[in-house]
Amino acid sequence: MIPTFVIFFREGIEASMIVAILLSYLKRIGQRRHFRDVYWGVAAALLLVIAGGIAAYVFIDEYSGSNVQTYFETTTYLLAAGALTYMTFWMQRHARSLAQELERRSDVALSGGARAGLGLLAFQAVGREGLETMVFTLAIIFASSKQAGAPLHGNYLLLGAGLGLALALCVAFAIYRLGARLNLRRFFQVLGVVLMIFAAGLLADAVENLQGLGWLPFGRQVLWNSSHVVSEGSSGGDVLHSLLGYADHPTLLQVLMWILYVTVATTAFVRGGRRRRHHRLGHPAAPEDASSVVDSVPSSGDV
Repeated sequence: MIPTFVIFFREGIEASMIVAILLSYLKRIGQRRHFRDVYWGVAAALLLVIAGGIAAYVFIDEYSGSNVQTYFETTTYLLAAGALTYMTFWMQRHARSLAQELERRSDVALSGGARAGLGLLAFQAVGREGLETMVFTLAIIFASSKQAGAPLHGNYLLLGAGLGLALALCVAFAIYRLGARLNLRRFFQVLGVVLMIFAAGLLADAVENLQGLGWLPFGRQVLWNSSHVVSEGSSGGDVLHSLLGYADHPTLLQVLMWILYVTVATTAFVRGGRRRRHHRLGHPAAPEDASSVVDSVPSSGDV
């Protein structure tokens, strides 16, 4: 429940921020008539992502218990971990120029004279966030399905996703309509570290699958068995597995992969944030970062 809550909350904030920047820019340049093009692009992206996610889940469910399912799950784990890492570092690098880039691409779309241009821009921006969310959700569902009481866990995952998305929409409404302020730089920093811990757990799950398939025949020594203390299939074990990648009988390679990824990824992320903060302090005239992007977005019902 917690991983899907965090992911949908984070992605919901980012997607709503992108849409709000597009709408506010169109309003500022007197192009409100193109609002519906943005809305159509957002709707098309959401429908495509939802349909794709359902189709992928139904397809792989037909191969339940087979090696095909294991291959698909492992690929999903690796893709989700890679996407989590990439999007976290991408947002850290490009947050300062996100609004300017979206405005530039809007100008290009409007100058082309094709109304479909803005819809395509919204489709691409929101579709990317939706595709990432779909991959993450599938990976979490597959990881959770290994635990006891999978249907119950599945319901909790859906509940977490719904709550995360609902909270994201509430926060977006408060920011863009009521004039509230959120330090988005700090928001993405904190959730970035949390998501990388999730990614470490997914990598450990991928290693477990690959070792089960015989593709990684080394590092298979079981370091401990804590199932008598906290079983991975219990409610508490499932929470720990989802949050921290906990395993009650992990292999040496699983533990090493988890430690290596968390150490390298979080260290690079934190140091990158510090370098950019110091650079901004040395260049006070530089453009505003993501923590103040909301200042360019109208409030009090302008959008």
